[in-house]
Amino acid sequence: MSYKAPLRDMQFVLYEVLNGDTVLPALPGFEDATREIMDAMLTEGAKLAENVLAPLNTSGDREGCQYDPEAKTVTTPKGFRQAYRQFAEAGWTSLTGDVNYGGQGLPHTLNTLAEEMVCSANLSLGMYPGLTHGAVNALSSYGSDELKEAYLPRLISGEWTGTMCLTEPHCGTDLGLIRTKAEPQADGSYAISGTKIWITGGEHDLADNIVHLVLAKLPDAPSGSKGISLFLVPKVLEDGSRNPAFCGGLEHKMGIKGSATCVMNFEDAKGWLIGEPHKGLQAMFVMMNSARLMVGLQGLGIAEAAYQVSLGFAKERLQSRSLSGPKEPEKPADSIIVHPDVRRMLLRQKATIEGGRAMAYFTAMQLDIAHKAETPEEREQADDLVQLLTPVVKAYLTDEGFFCANDGLQLMGGSGFTQDWPVEQFVRDSRITRIYEGTNGIQALDLVGRKLGHAGGRAIKRFFAMLDHYLKTDGGVPHAEELRAAVTRLQKATMWLVQNGMADREQAGAAATPYLRLFALTSLAYFWSRMAQTAQQNLDEGSTEIDFYQSKIKTAEFFMHKLLPQQLALMAEIENGKDSLMSLTAEQF
Repeated sequence: MSYKAPLRDMQFVLYEVLNGDTVLPALPGFEDATREIMDAMLTEGAKLAENVLAPLNTSGDREGCQYDPEAKTVTTPKGFRQAYRQFAEAGWTSLTGDVNYGGQGLPHTLNTLAEEMVCSANLSLGMYPGLTHGAVNALSSYGSDELKEAYLPRLISGEWTGTMCLTEPHCGTDLGLIRTKAEPQADGSYAISGTKIWITGGEHDLADNIVHLVLAKLPDAPSGSKGISLFLVPKVLEDGSRNPAFCGGLEHKMGIKGSATCVMNFEDAKGWLIGEPHKGLQAMFVMMNSARLMVGLQGLGIAEAAYQVSLGFAKERLQSRSLSGPKEPEKPADSIIVHPDVRRMLLRQKATIEGGRAMAYFTAMQLDIAHKAETPEEREQADDLVQLLTPVVKAYLTDEGFFCANDGLQLMGGSGFTQDWPVEQFVRDSRITRIYEGTNGIQALDLVGRKLGHAGGRAIKRFFAMLDHYLKTDGGVPHAEELRAAVTRLQKATMWLVQNGMADREQAGAAATPYLRLFALTSLAYFWSRMAQTAQQNLDEGSTEIDFYQSKIKTAEFFMHKLLPQQLALMAEIENGKDSLMSLTAEQF
């Protein structure tokens, strides 16, 4: 089966549930983001994803990237370079870029929808422009005018690509331990020396230049994370000479084999400071937050692709008879979609994907409001929601992307386990999304340790106020009882963390992962209620899309009855505290 972009469902969330065709064009600078323009872009994006990117996904996985140790170069799979060029020339790399540097200046929300389609079609290929987007954000926020003028136009156009160089062989999350050094030079540049690992797109043949954003320490740097600076280190210098920033090899990976994951050696490479000395982590977080939302979309995209394959299989595969009697008596057996356990796996995918899509698009719209709204109050409120939801989008959607792909494989039985079908690749590709850009355990700690206390708890208070306001909607809301109970549980869990986690950080650490999942389920309950409400309103107004809207209403019911009750177990896990988790000594494991 081939991937088909779920345009109708994407439009349902963007326009009918979130009113994006009203909200986005009303923001200063986004006047051109009309529904007509957005629909045209989505249609063209779907064609590119379906016809150019998706056909290279399997072949890219089988071929992988090839490293030449003598030239220290990397060749991407056959067809990747041409597909990337087509992607860039069609304007997808410049979608949200600053118009002053050749960008189209369109909403981040549109880029989010495009990213979902790209990740469904070909996650490995989508990694290259995805990391470039993050580099553009960091450079736009903290780069000097000279660096912006020299690098942004070509990064935005896709002529050049960007990387994010954080991790070193001896340190990952704890970036205060990095050893890469930056020595000041007489011409105002810096000589960068050190080794970085797991660098996505560190070397490849898709673009003529690669712009590395590298964390390093100056000679006078304070110890720890307060001593980190950020530098721009191009592969090719302005005079055309080769900067000594070389690939030392490729990682041999479980998945995303068409994405070049490199060891990078910087051998007194010439670089330039981005932002202030010792303030590099602040600049890098701009890039990381963008990347975390993008990785959440990777989970969503793979889940959608796996769902499409397993749904098609379930409708065609004949096996046994329905438990309530034959449904297709003219055939030797019924399609497996009649069986309750098969439906459980399909509906779990469907409810998670469609609910997660609403949460991701909502977060993207809040990001646009945070950047563009006219009043400081509107921008602050939207930014609070973005800060709160970013770790939830990243962790929950990547967890569920893997689980949905796994359900798809399980549903297909032995067929799913073979390379005759693409689902086994989806399982392998999706597994990394739960790890990079901060493991999902780190996302949970970020939510509990930083975001709940942000501005004295202002963000979480605004989140609860939004849900409370919705529950008071005139005429009531679908599944109000289930949603209200979910909100109450989340409030109770939040108070438990305030009372226990502040006094004992291990209590907060033990509760963090179940709390994030509890938070995500509450969020999805809110969005499923809204989607059911919108669907019913359309049916009441005489819509002829009866199956489409009834599907939303019935899937909302499945979510409330079959998935939301997971909260009960999560609450018990949180309230039982850390003792059973922390009591064993290392020798007792």
